[in-house]
Amino acid sequence: MRVPGFTSTGSKRPEALFGAGAPVGLPVRVARARGAEVWDDAGCQYLDFLMALGAVSLGYGHPAVNQAAHAAIDAGVVGPLPPGSEEQLAEQLAILIPVMERVRFLKTGAEAVAAAVRLARAATGREMILRAGYQGWLDWCQPAGTPGVPVALFGLSEALQFNDPERGRSMIRSLANRLAAVVIEPVVEEAPSLEWLAMLREETRRVGALLVIDEIKTGFRLAVGGATERYGLDPDLVVLGKALANGFPLAVVGGRRAVMEQARNTWISSTLATEFVALAAARAAVGVTIAERVPEHLGRVGSLLHDGLAALAERYPSRLTGVTGVPEMCGLRFHSEEDGVQLVRTLAHHGVLFKRSAYNFVSLAHDRAAVQRALDRLAQACEDLRWPAG
Repeated sequence: MRVPGFTSTGSKRPEALFGAGAPVGLPVRVARARGAEVWDDAGCQYLDFLMALGAVSLGYGHPAVNQAAHAAIDAGVVGPLPPGSEEQLAEQLAILIPVMERVRFLKTGAEAVAAAVRLARAATGREMILRAGYQGWLDWCQPAGTPGVPVALFGLSEALQFNDPERGRSMIRSLANRLAAVVIEPVVEEAPSLEWLAMLREETRRVGALLVIDEIKTGFRLAVGGATERYGLDPDLVVLGKALANGFPLAVVGGRRAVMEQARNTWISSTLATEFVALAAARAAVGVTIAERVPEHLGRVGSLLHDGLAALAERYPSRLTGVTGVPEMCGLRFHSEEDGVQLVRTLAHHGVLFKRSAYNFVSLAHDRAAVQRALDRLAQACEDLRWPAG
């Protein structure tokens, strides 16, 4: 194979989805996608809950988003000057998410979080970062010992325990005037506690560090303003991606004017950050999200999925230990890796793509009937595997 590891997207590898040694007959390459359905290169159809790893909240190929993208393609795709759509989208985001007083666009979430970290370091003159969740593959956030990452970088960031107020407070105070920022995903396999969130805001202010909310997964999903809106947060910087453009490659870092103006003093730039297509797609996707009240829909159908998974876990306690995440992005917890592997493989044979780890995502294209169909097939898969009911 010409692509090492099968694919350039690590979480789409066959072993990531179906475990090591996945047998022939499982879907490994997609041919097309529409709504909540995908077809593999053998022509088999699947009801999908991976939704491009959460990058799609409106359903694949949403007509309004596609129409906007086609118009941008016809306009030439990219030019020698920045397009008006860049400033138009920035204004749209500032109105919807007031903390985003100023923004910079990039192509990927990993880039945008790295940009937030650079801005925080520039604004504070400090280097240390505390991080909770997944912030991408770039050097700054990799765990110690990651091959190819300079050893010196491992000392500039530390993992912060999610939902642990006392330990978090201690870590922030111990770093004090060395700490540039705390960067968190607001949902890490469970909802955040309000006590933990309040501690982060209070303690970062106490030591003069910035609070960065990584809304790559939660933005335009938990609410239009993501977890920042749902939980009433007051961050210094916010990062958006994935659902922002419904699958087109676009991410954004935004926040307080004083912090974002540091972008004039450091270097954050990308040739294709201002191509027309993704910006047009994002403007259309945001418009649909508002008009169709998408987060409310995701909450309703996601609750049906979440409750169904919880009932399944109660029925098979020897194999399932519970449910992860929140209704809009959830999954099952398994007693063993093998249990998860067997379930998602069997479910694929029933025509449903389901992730055995965090997260599965509902979209505007998922209705109650689709979710119920998936739950029925999950139950059938458990029976096929002869799991003992508790």
